[in-house]
Amino acid sequence: MPSPEQLLLAHRQKLLACMQCPNMIGPVVAGSPVLSKILLIGQAPGDKEGFYAKPFAWTAGKTLFKWFEQIGLDEQTFRQRVYMAAVCRCFPGKNPKGGDRVPDAVEISNCSVWLKAEVALLKPALILPVGKLAILQLLSFDKLTEVIGKTHATVYHDYPVDVIPLPHPSGASTWHRTEPGLSLLQSALAEIQRHSVWRELVQGT
Repeated sequence: MPSPEQLLLAHRQKLLACMQCPNMIGPVVAGSPVLSKILLIGQAPGDKEGFYAKPFAWTAGKTLFKWFEQIGLDEQTFRQRVYMAAVCRCFPGKNPKGGDRVPDAVEISNCSVWLKAEVALLKPALILPVGKLAILQLLSFDKLTEVIGKTHATVYHDYPVDVIPLPHPSGASTWHRTEPGLSLLQSALAEIQRHSVWRELVQGT
């Protein structure tokens, strides 16, 4: 009988070999195969993440990890203790009108198979979706102000979880740097810091 660690490693090997979406630009970007009760879900890697072979490896990541450092985990420790996933795992390419292309419904559906498998393997108690596209996979809303700054109890892929959404840390976005987003971000980070699973993670237990 394979151990949970072996199952997760086998999952990651399959994930890294995925070539299901012809318009996506590889390589597949995946976080460390860590058995964690916290699952972070990003949107999709940018054009730099493939080179560095890890999620949030560029400018947005620097901002994101500053947020987590405020509440007790530096970047290296976070990557070692939290499973980092995404709605889509390959770079979608650039939008002709500027910015990165938003993955289409088929691409999101294709990649959701990997997320579903990860939820089944990890059985997370806390999910941190980062950015609107990621949050929409778990919660229904119109504006970020409706969901940021709160803990939401929901069921995701048949598993009950707490969800604490975060805005996307993109330098192009002013949402998390102006009110009310600035205050709602701090409320969200306080919610994470108070969560029992986060406290256990910070303590290294």
